[in-house]
Amino acid sequence: MIYNKLIRDKIPEMIEQNGGNAVIRQLSQEEFVRFLEMKLDEEAGEYHRDKTVEELADILEVVYALAESIGCSKEELIKIYQKKHDDRGGFEKKLFLIASEE
Repeated sequence: MIYNKLIRDKIPEMIEQNGGNAVIRQLSQEEFVRFLEMKLDEEAGEYHRDKTVEELADILEVVYALAESIGCSKEELIKIYQKKHDDRGGFEKKLFLIASEE
């Protein structure tokens, strides 16, 4: 079977443990970022379809990898998230903006 997609690090071992043979290659940094972006879309689609916490965790894994690919650690990303949350709030109130008079 041909996949041509970004996979998690332990997938080749899992394939081999199940009697298969994984044909893999290491991506360049540019390719890695491009495939991470595609993976984000894939995981978001899976969440829309399945609506599970596991799919949300997959999205988070990709987001962390994307952040690290641009030099932002998981911890720094969480700090940025917390600052934005503190400054602008979250979505707890379920607000929907219809219009704004300026």
